[in-house]
Amino acid sequence: MHNKEGLEQKWAAWSSHQKKAFSTQMPQSIPVGESASFSCRQTDQCGNNYVFWYQKKETETFRVILRIDRTNGQIYSSYNHPQKDDFSAVKIQNGVELKLDKVKLQHSASYYCSCYISGFFTVVLIFGSGTKLYQVVKAVVSVYPAASTVHLEGKSSLLCLASAMFPPLVRFSWKRQKEDERLEDVDPAEGEQLEIREPGRSASIWLIHQQQDGTYKYSCYVQHEGGTVEAQTQQGDEGWMTVFSTDSASCGDAGKHL
Repeated sequence: MHNKEGLEQKWAAWSSHQKKAFSTQMPQSIPVGESASFSCRQTDQCGNNYVFWYQKKETETFRVILRIDRTNGQIYSSYNHPQKDDFSAVKIQNGVELKLDKVKLQHSASYYCSCYISGFFTVVLIFGSGTKLYQVVKAVVSVYPAASTVHLEGKSSLLCLASAMFPPLVRFSWKRQKEDERLEDVDPAEGEQLEIREPGRSASIWLIHQQQDGTYKYSCYVQHEGGTVEAQTQQGDEGWMTVFSTDSASCGDAGKHL
């Protein structure tokens, strides 16, 4: 069995750049604890009855999870995959399906179906295009004064930093709230917004024009696939910025006026 597994692993590495033959799915984002499935269709082109399912993690090679007979649904899974007991497979119309009853963090990977076809004097293992399963990680959001002093021209700025999220795409928005009043969208005429995006983090800088007397609490909202996250800071009396200590990462009312 070990020799057979080694042969299939070798074929997988050799043929990873060959024709993508099967119809598979778009990337999936599945919460931990829920079920997931990956379909593989058009398996009638296979040269025999066996369809293999492989797992490919970012820094690892292809690993066989199991083999399923596409005609009767019989499964063979003695390939020493460390997560083999988490997976099952079934035959479906014109294809097969790999199933996960309960998604775990360690299941984050790309999944490929494959089978052997006969060529000129050879047998080739062809692959589907693969389906990526990834875990959504919520953004960690912090709001800080962007500078330790108010700008001379009467402007101050806030920095909203979103980090540690996956996928990395986020959308920023700002709101403000005066004491004893409802939360409202910021007026674009009262400030300017700049955005900076780097690997692993994104930031929005809200440049606030000089305010009227009063205390404003500004909230940064970060929309992400993992959910919307809010962080707050506070604008001090008479338009002055409240300065927070460096360990006050998200929100609060304590501070000292400049």
